[in-house]
Amino acid sequence: MAPTSEKSVGDDVVETAPTPAVGEKGEHKTMSDVIRNARLATEKEHKMTLWQGLRLYPKAIAWSVLISTCIVMEGYDVSLVNNFYAFPQFNQKYGVAITAADGSVTYQVPAAWQAGLSNGAVVGEIIGLVINGWVSERFGYRYTVIACLVLVAAFTAIFFTAQTVVHLQVAEILCGIPWGVFQTLTITYASEVCPVALRGYLTTYINFCWGVGQMIGIGVIMGNLWRTDEWAYRIPYALQWMWPVPLIIGIFFAPESPWWLVRKGKLEEAKRSLLRLTNLNQETGFDADETVAMMVHTSALEQKITKGASYLDCFKGVDRRRTEIVCMCWAIQNLSGNSFSNYSTYFLQQAGLSNDKAYAFAMGQYAINCAGVFGAWTLITLGIGRRTLYLYGLAALFTMLMILGFLGLAKDRNAASLATGSIMLVWALCYQLTVGTVCYSLVAEISTRRLQIKTVVLGRILYNIVGIICGVLTPYMLNPSAWDWGNYAGFFWAGSCFLCFIYTFFRVPEPTGRTFAELDLLFEQKVNARKFASTDVDVFAEHVEGDVMKNYQDQIAISNIKTVV
Repeated sequence: MAPTSEKSVGDDVVETAPTPAVGEKGEHKTMSDVIRNARLATEKEHKMTLWQGLRLYPKAIAWSVLISTCIVMEGYDVSLVNNFYAFPQFNQKYGVAITAADGSVTYQVPAAWQAGLSNGAVVGEIIGLVINGWVSERFGYRYTVIACLVLVAAFTAIFFTAQTVVHLQVAEILCGIPWGVFQTLTITYASEVCPVALRGYLTTYINFCWGVGQMIGIGVIMGNLWRTDEWAYRIPYALQWMWPVPLIIGIFFAPESPWWLVRKGKLEEAKRSLLRLTNLNQETGFDADETVAMMVHTSALEQKITKGASYLDCFKGVDRRRTEIVCMCWAIQNLSGNSFSNYSTYFLQQAGLSNDKAYAFAMGQYAINCAGVFGAWTLITLGIGRRTLYLYGLAALFTMLMILGFLGLAKDRNAASLATGSIMLVWALCYQLTVGTVCYSLVAEISTRRLQIKTVVLGRILYNIVGIICGVLTPYMLNPSAWDWGNYAGFFWAGSCFLCFIYTFFRVPEPTGRTFAELDLLFEQKVNARKFASTDVDVFAEHVEGDVMKNYQDQIAISNIKTVV
């Protein structure tokens, strides 16, 4: 028989080729090959050091950083809306006049509208999150992000032309939809394009993007403080147009997540994607076929544990526990006092600081947000686990919130306001070293691959719901025309933070250093959260089947037959 030219598994020839008759012996051989390759890839991931991961996956790091940059846009806008409340020009345009006892007139956006604007984006994000659970899994991560960037560019026009506070409200809700997609898709992509050695760094980098966006936002506001016209707040809104176009161009050329391709049965494309994400590096013995086999084995194991892939399946069996932990890890970010710190400029202004000093403290806080991420990376590199960082971080945050509350008793308000600003900077550093940064790694690792997008979406939805509640309460706590608690709000958030510490101690496990398959097995065996780090599991002792594994076997068999022929 004449030899035929060799083609890849993904070529059209495969579709017309007759289905091979693979005997029982051949099936067992193929299955053992898959298990062997998957085991080899898993062992290599466990042995891979941080430096080896950086040398092997530099392209994956670059693509992940690019897609994560979408979060900068959301951090920028959140910084604008929350800090505009202390911006005289913004208040004069969208606020109402308040006459003081001495007859002086100032302008303030009413507490109800402050809550409405801050929560408008959150409502849109919830809508976007729900949509993302279906859209990104159906069409892939790249095309979903690109479509959302186009929407951001369109909706920014409403911000720029807004004449009333109602127009701003509409813009916040509409822009919130693509931002909701970015919140979870960036985390999922980062966790799926890198090995275990890099997972904690790339997922937590997303928090750095938040800090960069917030710092740019506050810097733009400070740069326009001197202006007395409408451009003082329209220029900051217009600058949102600088992000979408370069991001769209870059992301168009990005490789798709190999895990998503494996779940879709596109194994040849998954291999090509892996090769685009890696460099040739003999030091680690990287083999794309082995890594694809590991992904296939993990997907088959998850198919065995999790029967469906709908939102409802997130609340069934062992996945219910995983969903609960992911949801609470997100919620703890707000419940530990973060929403309180989001109003830092306004809070410090009400505590007695002048506008320029309040914004200077806020700039310092956002700079610390960025630096804190690198500090968290240092702690992770030193081998400190995610659970440990969460626990000790919450304990420290509780202590500082109590100090903030007691500063409200000081009679010297000028000294107390400066002390409050200083404590808030220390609070921000501690938060970013622990809870604020580590959360992104926890939610990416604890959720199963098969349900990851939907699990993270549900967690982020709870985060936003809690954010809405906090966003309603916080302006009333701080607004002088409402409850006017001032520093005493620290006591409220200290109590909430203490409850978060109790939950973390009993329910949040330690995922550091575990492959996705190992985490699947630990949850299936219902291992206590405090024993995750010390429990040994052998994922290859489990019998796995499923459509993904069968598809993989069939494609290998077809490839072997074509090679022989």
